Amino acid sequence: MRIETNMKKLFGTDGIRGRVNVFPMLPDTALRLGLAAGSRFRTGDRRHRVVVGKDTRLSGYIYENALTSGLCAAGMDVFLVGPLPTPAIAFLTRNMRADFGIVISASHNPFDDNGIKFFDARGFKLQDGVEEAVAALVLDPAWECDYPEPDKVGRAFKVDDAPGRYIVHIKNSFPAGLTLDGLRVVLDCANGANYKVAPMALKELGAEVVSIGVEPDGLNINRQCGSLYPERAAAKVRETRADIGLALDGDADRLTVVDENGAILDGDRLMAVCALDLLEKGKLPGNLLVSTVMSNMALEVFMREHGGRLLRTRVGDRYVVEAMREHGAALGGEQSGHLVFMEYGTTGDGLLAGLQILRIMREKKKRLSELAGLLRLFPQALVNVRVKSKPPFEDMPETTAAKSAAEAELGDRGRVLLRYSGTEDMARVMVEGEDAAQVRRLAEGIADAIRKTSG
Repeated sequence: MRIETNMKKLFGTDGIRGRVNVFPMLPDTALRLGLAAGSRFRTGDRRHRVVVGKDTRLSGYIYENALTSGLCAAGMDVFLVGPLPTPAIAFLTRNMRADFGIVISASHNPFDDNGIKFFDARGFKLQDGVEEAVAALVLDPAWECDYPEPDKVGRAFKVDDAPGRYIVHIKNSFPAGLTLDGLRVVLDCANGANYKVAPMALKELGAEVVSIGVEPDGLNINRQCGSLYPERAAAKVRETRADIGLALDGDADRLTVVDENGAILDGDRLMAVCALDLLEKGKLPGNLLVSTVMSNMALEVFMREHGGRLLRTRVGDRYVVEAMREHGAALGGEQSGHLVFMEYGTTGDGLLAGLQILRIMREKKKRLSELAGLLRLFPQALVNVRVKSKPPFEDMPETTAAKSAAEAELGDRGRVLLRYSGTEDMARVMVEGEDAAQVRRLAEGIADAIRKTSG
């Protein structure tokens, strides 16, 4: 079996991901992954269940069949739900009392990539330790599955009503007695996993839906459409004079929104709208919003001015969710458009987030531009510096001094973020504040200090 044992890590920050038919996205790796996961989660003689879903990529068939073979051989019953959003798999894993769930998707990546990610029985992404234990089995050429007896192997079932179950779940997040009657919604599904479910859910709630990106052919997922290309939805909003545009990505766990004027709104603006709504209703525990270090400083100031607070995490929606669980938070998200409403779901859900925005518009009887206009983003300066090495910034005296001076000048109305690229020999300097010229000057000053140190 072709396994590259020199790989240091099989799982990344969001499961396994890579180019189709190149390690780790090889069919034999997926087969071995099914065997390893099945062995890791199998306990006792009871029947075990795993939910497997995918997006619309052509290569999904490869990994669906390979994983199913491995899982069944390891004694797991596999419930195949077909193309459905990532959050739907998280929901169905809980709903069907499965031992775990698997999503075959590379999210916002192009069709020639694919990926595999796991959810535990409660619908949360697997903890690092569990992923590492499964990866160790996959990457160990000496490991052999403890195969069950022939009468204990698993079966595979197709779950034909899975889309309907998810639609009911999503609609339950929308208040009874409230409809979307009279609202025109442009919906871009990125030719991805939500191409059937999202239009149907919105129509059932009464919206007039103008759908784009709903003709997947296995190769066009995320191609010049969806949340990474919201300009397409913006143009359609202006053309059709719609009230709002919702642009999802390939696995529909993130959302970019367009207001009635065609202005594009990122996750920071959406979090501000939703957090303020929950604050006003007394439904934001601890008045806490969780986001990452990438969120604009304006969001932090906004929360403070409205009696709330912002807790920042590492980049990655899994770290947002971990912090939300630790602190009992109800709302969290990322600037990229992952929004998590813990009352209704355990992971980012673009359609759910869109419905919450629509609910707020309806309840407050306001246009989206008016709601989102309450958050005015701070100017941001980004400077990339080529480096020869990546020592800790705190071990670089000139850089530390420049950073401290910038923070002192900005006070509590700005911030400085220094980090190294994970894929390039690059240091990234980000400065935010209320004055564009000031933040540019401070960012260039810190960058110069890094250049002196890096030679």
